[in-house]
Amino acid sequence: MPDNHIVSAFDDELKDITGRVAEIGGIAEELIDLSMTALTRVDPEIAQNVIARDRKIDALQRELEEKAILMIARRQPMARDLREIIAAIRISNDLERVGDLAKNIAKRVVALQGQIQPKKLVHGVEHIAELSLAQLKNVIDAYSARDLEAAHQVWARDDEIDALYTSLFRELLTYMMEDPRNITFCTHLLFCAKNIERIGDHATNIAETVHYLVTGTTLVDERPKKDRTPMAAIEMPERRA
Repeated sequence: MPDNHIVSAFDDELKDITGRVAEIGGIAEELIDLSMTALTRVDPEIAQNVIARDRKIDALQRELEEKAILMIARRQPMARDLREIIAAIRISNDLERVGDLAKNIAKRVVALQGQIQPKKLVHGVEHIAELSLAQLKNVIDAYSARDLEAAHQVWARDDEIDALYTSLFRELLTYMMEDPRNITFCTHLLFCAKNIERIGDHATNIAETVHYLVTGTTLVDERPKKDRTPMAAIEMPERRA
């Protein structure tokens, strides 16, 4: 029989890493919101705040990963307990990359200083960001509640973000062709929109991890994707100094 004290201590450690994932997720959500505020206002001060706060996510993710590895080494967990730890590592990695993507948007805002800034062009990016942020919040809630149905709903909606991004891509190209003065601003917006679309992809990754955590199996269905733009083939760097 396992020692009750040992079992209780292990349960506390599992709760701790789950709480750490939620903390990282909360910061990631804030950074997305702040980066979009910075973009809509073209506010470099808010953008710099996003860039600085991303380091907090990086540090928390490293701490979680180190703790999780030590738990595996010391406890040698099996079955559901092992999946709990593996899921925490995977999800924290996705959230750390979400922070990087928010930082990338903030860096674009800094680069936009002094450029012509037609506000109406930002509305489409805001719409995609709202959906991506909602997806991220929902999937973090699904992880916290171990809610398989909610995770599947997030997974199934990934194509909505892709469709919005494809539509926005075409709209911004039209603006660039109509007025060359829009080219610089629209180019930055395109990269911002691509970063947001990638945030949606990470939310979908997390949904797949929740499925693995709850069921012990991999979600084998083909992921719904509708991004048909030339930028779909571009590898977006997520880790920047």
